[in-house]
Amino acid sequence: MVDDVRPVVDEQSQGSKSPKNRPHSDADASEVAKHPPQPKSAEKKRARKSNNKPHGGRKPNSANPSTSSRSGLYGALDLGTNNCRLLLARPTAAGFKVVDGFSRIVRLGEGLSQTGRLSQEAMDRTIDALRACKSKIENQNVAKVRLIATEACRSAENAAGFLSRIETEVGISLEVVDRQTEAQLAVTGCADLVEPGVAGAIIFDIGGGSSELAWLDFRGGRPKSPGKMASSIRSWQSLPVGVVSIAEKFDGVNVTPESFEEMVAYVASHLKKFKGRDKLKRTLEEHPMHLVGTSGTVTTLAGLHLGLERYDRSKVDGLWMRSEQIADTMRVLINMDYEKRKANACIGKERADLVLPGCAIFEAIRREWPCDRVRVADRGLREGILISLMSQDRVWSRPASSGPRRRRKSKLKSEPMRQSSNQRTVS
Repeated sequence: MVDDVRPVVDEQSQGSKSPKNRPHSDADASEVAKHPPQPKSAEKKRARKSNNKPHGGRKPNSANPSTSSRSGLYGALDLGTNNCRLLLARPTAAGFKVVDGFSRIVRLGEGLSQTGRLSQEAMDRTIDALRACKSKIENQNVAKVRLIATEACRSAENAAGFLSRIETEVGISLEVVDRQTEAQLAVTGCADLVEPGVAGAIIFDIGGGSSELAWLDFRGGRPKSPGKMASSIRSWQSLPVGVVSIAEKFDGVNVTPESFEEMVAYVASHLKKFKGRDKLKRTLEEHPMHLVGTSGTVTTLAGLHLGLERYDRSKVDGLWMRSEQIADTMRVLINMDYEKRKANACIGKERADLVLPGCAIFEAIRREWPCDRVRVADRGLREGILISLMSQDRVWSRPASSGPRRRRKSKLKSEPMRQSSNQRTVS
């Protein structure tokens, strides 16, 4: 994930290829270091402020204002029911460049749907992963970071004790976000994959313990800022189903066409509660719209559809798939036994029991709101966090020439936490 460039601004140029394929080596270096000359008075003021700041002995996520504007690192950590993921990124002129990343399947929610509690083994695995994330944050001297936890830490009876243990043993504090915030971050993270000119889109994020669904309605206008796409959410729903909980309820190892249909029916019963369900159906019939899917399930289907010998994000992220292509790929997957799924490089042994439960969630959404096209997103909450943080700091609206506005910017930059952060640009 290192040196992965994600464009956020200028969505009109977004094609089906991944942003990673765009040229970036020279441009990114110039964009990061690109600061127009400052008036001498502003330089003196900045120097005086810098000299008044204590040096040394700073915490890992604080930064020296005199250097943070040059490093500009933002960070985002997402601890979910199944995965622990981290992204560290630096803003560029039209997005962000990933500097470092981390992803590990920890299965924090293993057994949660049956016991209501996080198991000791799952918590131990997660603690180890969080230590690795903290080390990366410290090594990169990240100045602005947001660390979130989702469904497993929202619903487990012993979540409070686990969060306290994280603070004691790892030295970080996780923010347990509510379901609406999770849906908004997913939308922000995938927004630049929504095709220009459409009346709206349905963005869904299939997680381990829950799945978020959001209807974006652009008929009254589409936000221009990548960090404000969530303002177009007409309706949203957090389904209390994810790949781990479905796998535990229906058995994700031995899946038959009949048991797969049982999974789909179970998810469909929850979709009936979607606010504005019928209005969304009518809108789909009258206006151009499409689906955007972000999850390991959707990216796995894309990899299988492309016949990849091993997963390649640059070929998957942003890929368009037709409805019949998705149906054909699911059919092939359903006919694979567990051993074949484990042996497939795009699935692997850690996801072999989860991919078909995820497909059942996807299939229920497709049947409820049929769309001919789906855009595949290998991005989500972390990108949404990074875009939100960078948008708050107005990193893409900074003027390119010196003048009064630049002088006002220099005053804002006196706040240390606005200087460096780990964020990724996706809009």
